[in-house]
Amino acid sequence: MDDAAPRMVAPPAGRSLDEPGRYVNRELSWLEFNARVLALAEDKNLPILERVRFMAIYSRNLDEFFQIRVAGLREQMAAGIIRPSVDGLTPAEQLNAIRERVRTLSSRRNRILTKNILPKLASEGIYLVDWDETAKADRVALRRHFEEQILPILTPLAVDPAHPFPYISNLSINLAVVVRDPKSRHRRFARVKVPQSLPRLVPIRDGSTFIPTEQIVAAHIGELFPGMDIVSCYPFRVSRDADMDVETSEADDLLSAIQESVRKRQRSPQAVRLEIDPTMSKSVAALLLEELELTPQDIYMTKPFPGVGDLFEIAKLDRPELKFKTWPAVTQRRLAPVVSGERSIFSVIREGDLLVQHPYDSFETSVAAFLDEAARDPDVLAIKQTLYRTSVKDSPVIRSLVRAAESGKQTLAMVEIKARFDEQANIGWARILEQAGVHVVYGVVGLKTHAKLSLVVRQEEGGIHRYCHIGTGNYHPVTATTYEDIGLLTADPEIGADVQDLFNYITGYSRQDDYRAVLVAPLALRNRLVEMIEEEAAAGRDGRIVLKMNSLVDPGMIDALYAASKAGARIDLLVRGACCLRAGVPGLSENIRVRSIVGKYLEHSRVFRFGSQRRGARYFIGSADLMQRNLDHRVECVTPIRDPALTEHLEEILHIELADDTLAWELGPKGWSKLPSKKGINAHVALQELATTRNGYLGGGGGT
Repeated sequence: MDDAAPRMVAPPAGRSLDEPGRYVNRELSWLEFNARVLALAEDKNLPILERVRFMAIYSRNLDEFFQIRVAGLREQMAAGIIRPSVDGLTPAEQLNAIRERVRTLSSRRNRILTKNILPKLASEGIYLVDWDETAKADRVALRRHFEEQILPILTPLAVDPAHPFPYISNLSINLAVVVRDPKSRHRRFARVKVPQSLPRLVPIRDGSTFIPTEQIVAAHIGELFPGMDIVSCYPFRVSRDADMDVETSEADDLLSAIQESVRKRQRSPQAVRLEIDPTMSKSVAALLLEELELTPQDIYMTKPFPGVGDLFEIAKLDRPELKFKTWPAVTQRRLAPVVSGERSIFSVIREGDLLVQHPYDSFETSVAAFLDEAARDPDVLAIKQTLYRTSVKDSPVIRSLVRAAESGKQTLAMVEIKARFDEQANIGWARILEQAGVHVVYGVVGLKTHAKLSLVVRQEEGGIHRYCHIGTGNYHPVTATTYEDIGLLTADPEIGADVQDLFNYITGYSRQDDYRAVLVAPLALRNRLVEMIEEEAAAGRDGRIVLKMNSLVDPGMIDALYAASKAGARIDLLVRGACCLRAGVPGLSENIRVRSIVGKYLEHSRVFRFGSQRRGARYFIGSADLMQRNLDHRVECVTPIRDPALTEHLEEILHIELADDTLAWELGPKGWSKLPSKKGINAHVALQELATTRNGYLGGGGGT
């Protein structure tokens, strides 16, 4: 079948670790992850609006992939780089393979949408129609809507010797219009941009039927060219290079440089993809390719319209019966007295560490409550916080930091303004924090700060005490309801001292590379992880490794895992996204099992376990994936989990995810395949039940 994943040729048994064939190409592996997302859109067992949401996620993912990854490969080719990557493919070979795979996936997406999803929506009374399917009464209302709401802001741009080809902005929806002068019979080309200030899908009738705005414009295109004959009108969409490369060492300059780069991104000169309707004429497509400096290989057909990611507008409809059942996050039993106001969260943490797993454990009644109480508590002297991504409109973490600063507490926020696609939002939050009196810094020169850290310093009897939160996810109240993440709340003196030292490294001048308990990148994390893998390799068949992460890309880490497998260690890898390791290859990785869970919640936590139960297992959680950028070019923090009750909880989580046979895919020598469901274990449902069982039912905020 043309929808099948591309065949992955396995290295022969006993293949040398020095050969490039031991790696899967990162870009192709990521496309296979996105194919797993597309498979959810195809799954008829899922509620229809969830399938629409997965279709939109797939498309938005692909948009970003072209803007960043494909754009990077094109830049390499433009620079004359022909050196192959570690998997043995040159930039040109990678681009060719990407185009072939994306074209297959695009065909599959179009078919799923038009033949499967849209008919199912219609059966539920939700319609996505084109102009030809609208009734006469609808057309009267739509014409009025066009004249009053759309026409005044449209600007047709002609292309002729006096009017150069217009700039086509990134991801905008456009119409390519060919008009003919009825007197001279000369044909001219014009471009009409559908303003991004307009809703992409216009509701008609009772609000359950939608029509793309560009179809309304196309139906009335003659209004923009009075006296001319309309020969043709086709929708199209362009993707451009959106990557940013900012190098500066001064904070003030960094702010200016980021803002300037965001502006440049909006006017990127490099186009990387052209999406068109299959009916577009060859002559119009050729004109667009010439002006955009693209080739026919850069064209992708989209049906029923370009920019399928805008289906989020339908996925957000208030039809709960067509979505996953709402499940309220729970409040951990130990935190219930905090929520009721009977106890301080600091007294609870002093009694023992807490491990929270979102979205199953409420973010609102755990992490947000920790920072809220810290801001209000008169005994708290200082709060230090990292911010990588947070809410665009409202953030309880920001509110707490502002309140703390306004009450006179020493308050620090490390705002990572280089977080891709969140640069402008983070600059806005940085300004708000600065105005409130928060000390705002932008991290370490040359590195992104990706660590997820909160530090609270409190005056108590007997002296000053430190309280910390170290997590795997961003301090974002919205994604905390859909992203699976784990966090540690602790008063451990060693960890507290380490987090304090790490903040000093981030905010000041420090060459400290030795921490008491935590593992920090880019200082020691890589070496320590390799050492622990090698220790399991030395244990032979008693060696045991379980690693959960978003991506496994780093060649050094992959080679260490191969060596451990060859030594007899049993290795389980839970990798949601890209995985460049080849699993199950005789003589190379026959002891490595790789699984990927894709479903209702986005698997985002990083959990590392080393050691068998007999020898004593060690557990860690943190912010770092096993990628070169995380290990070598970002500030990351990974903390040990040492409390036996918490390690037991982590083991339960890992056991459930490894047992899943409903959401899980498995990577074999020939690629990814969906696991057959035998026991019907759904990790997301099982973890919801586990959270309820462990805590009784204590409803909390931040549910999903």
